[in-house]
Amino acid sequence: MVDEDLMKVKVCFIGDAGVGKTSLIKRFVLDVFDDRYIATIGTKVTKKIVDVQGPEGQAKVMMLIWDIMGQKGFRELLREAYFFGAHGAIAVCDMTNKETVEELRYWIKALTDVAGDVPVVFAANKADLENDRVVKDQDIKELAAKYRSESFLTSAKTGQNVEAAFKALALAISDKMKK
Repeated sequence: MVDEDLMKVKVCFIGDAGVGKTSLIKRFVLDVFDDRYIATIGTKVTKKIVDVQGPEGQAKVMMLIWDIMGQKGFRELLREAYFFGAHGAIAVCDMTNKETVEELRYWIKALTDVAGDVPVVFAANKADLENDRVVKDQDIKELAAKYRSESFLTSAKTGQNVEAAFKALALAISDKMKK
């Protein structure tokens, strides 16, 4: 039986290599964390269904979550196919690496060039590494405001705000699709 009310959406993760995109996805989908770094090769798709409630009503959203390698040399090669048909994105930066915040502007432009004006939620990851943080909370909030987006300080390790970031994106996508 097919659930008629199920909204299937493509969600892309954007951000540089090593910011924790795969770890955030694993925390959200499987509720696990592994601090061994294994670079994503190519693209991996996982899915999870979330229920959200917003101004446009309740929605059941199947998020097809696309994870891509963040290495600079490869991102041009995969950009068209990766972003094509995306309904939204989670833009991930590393709170311990200021350059990853600056690079999000590139990633968002690449996304919108292909997918158009889709909802984006910002995840400032590795918030648990408080002694190593070089990115200010305010920097993330200001960047998100430029894109009329929400931002979250996340930690794939502790689970801090991971579900909240995904649900915020699911809600923004469902509200946009219902209008």
